[in-house]
Amino acid sequence: MPWSNQSGGGGPWGQRGGSGGGGKSPWGSGPQGNGTPPDLEDILRRSQDRLKNFIPGGGMGGKGLILIVLGVIAVWLLTGFYTVRPNEVGINMIFGRYTGTTGEGLRYNLPYPVGRVLKPNVTEQQRIEVGYRSTGGQARSRDILEESLMLTGDENIIDIDFDAVWQVNAARAQDFVFNLQNPQGTIKSVAESAMREVVGRRNIQAILTTEQASVAQEVRQIMQEALDAYGAGVLINVVQLQAAQPPSEVRQAFFDVNAAQQDAVRVQNEAETFASRVVPESRGEAARTVQQAEAYREQSVADASGQAARFRQVYEAYRQAPDVSRERIFLETMERVLGGVDKVIIEPNGQGVVPYLPLNEMQRSQPQASATQQGATR
Repeated sequence: MPWSNQSGGGGPWGQRGGSGGGGKSPWGSGPQGNGTPPDLEDILRRSQDRLKNFIPGGGMGGKGLILIVLGVIAVWLLTGFYTVRPNEVGINMIFGRYTGTTGEGLRYNLPYPVGRVLKPNVTEQQRIEVGYRSTGGQARSRDILEESLMLTGDENIIDIDFDAVWQVNAARAQDFVFNLQNPQGTIKSVAESAMREVVGRRNIQAILTTEQASVAQEVRQIMQEALDAYGAGVLINVVQLQAAQPPSEVRQAFFDVNAAQQDAVRVQNEAETFASRVVPESRGEAARTVQQAEAYREQSVADASGQAARFRQVYEAYRQAPDVSRERIFLETMERVLGGVDKVIIEPNGQGVVPYLPLNEMQRSQPQASATQQGATR
């Protein structure tokens, strides 16, 4: 080597004050001495002496130096082995340029500073909170009004808190690494924008009651499409609505209006139920009345037709035998009139006075006496 014959005294730069470096630090005279700078030749000589101890035969030629360099290179290349866990994906880079993706197991890439490996976690479920911040434990969450207050399609304001659960897309992990500088902030902004878009197309009553599931699903779809367009390499697994209610300033009034609307709907339903019960009954009663009237009409017509036919028959018989007909009509009339009347018949040609026996009163008194006797017996 060029410095192998240098003596301990000087070198090409001349001697730097002081005599040798014996008894001093490896860097020559320190600040405790006369203040001279370290002797570079002394440092090189000491390094040469130490290196000779590792070279066979005590000499260090060109081959020895090559072996040392090759050994250092081999050790450096061996440091390029790395392990990818099951929940990770390896992102290989050479001089900062993406060269490929590796799966789990023992892998290799050129070591630093030529190569570099990033291993993002692709199975971890991460949560973005929009409209609130959880404080942990049993304490109430902190509401973020500038994120949660949104305008609905019917020009009302609603307070919505929701979560977006996401993870790195294992198939596009390189996009997540290179295209997103602030993943949490980007995903939160996309989630808030998507929710405002969906809420702006619906009225407040639908969001508060029946369409929360559809709102969450539509927000997740819009977020996924937007992040795919950005090349974010992110999967949105689910969007969960934590709370959807009117702003606190008008919440009580809104609930009162909602209660009044529910009462109106309830009364209307009761009226419709009553109508659905009464109308069929009324229609049935009307049909029954009509049927009775028709039956009475048929009966009256039949009776009148029968009476007319009987009258015609009587008239025909009277025309053929007037005396017999008059006597028969008289007898039938008297039978019909006097048939239910209590009467006593006395023959006009009878001799003397016939003793009167009140048979009718006796017949009526016998049942009364028997009923009284039975009551006494009981």
